[in-house]
Amino acid sequence: MTLKSLNIDRSWTLFLDRDGVLNKQIPDDYVKHYGEFEFLPGAKDCIAGLNNKFGKIIVVTNQQGIGKGLFTASELEGIHLSMLLDIILAGGQIDRIFYAPELESENSEMRKPNIGMAHAAKEAFPEIDFSKSIMAGDSVSDMLFGRKAGMKTVFLNKKFPEENDKALIDFSFSDLLAFSENL
Repeated sequence: MTLKSLNIDRSWTLFLDRDGVLNKQIPDDYVKHYGEFEFLPGAKDCIAGLNNKFGKIIVVTNQQGIGKGLFTASELEGIHLSMLLDIILAGGQIDRIFYAPELESENSEMRKPNIGMAHAAKEAFPEIDFSKSIMAGDSVSDMLFGRKAGMKTVFLNKKFPEENDKALIDFSFSDLLAFSENL
């Protein structure tokens, strides 16, 4: 199976993780304000091309920094608004961002690898068909989320996954730009 053999068209939905996919992840910390948000090379600019391939682009992101009291939901929404504006200025569009503020220890249905954010996206956009969706992320949690929801999975990471996690991954690329260039 190749990406091209999927015959991706505007009836498909792309689900993206945020940290480590769109922006640089801060080791052992969180993006708490937009001054700490740094797009990964090519990520912002390739969204416009992805918009030409996919009917919807949805960001799904765990943000337990809210649950830890490091920043508020309002502050996160401000970060996301600035991110969306920068993407629009580069000619792209993200249709919606869903986030899970709960702590990992809460095992919330909204928090990846659980699929509450996928269900929320389907509720907001009933035309989403998970069998015609791709989850692109940089962690095993993202791959589990995609699998549980019935999506194709794309692992975006320069580090190759552990042997026992490979079954969760349909495609692997170093980053979002490399993925977009292979569509």
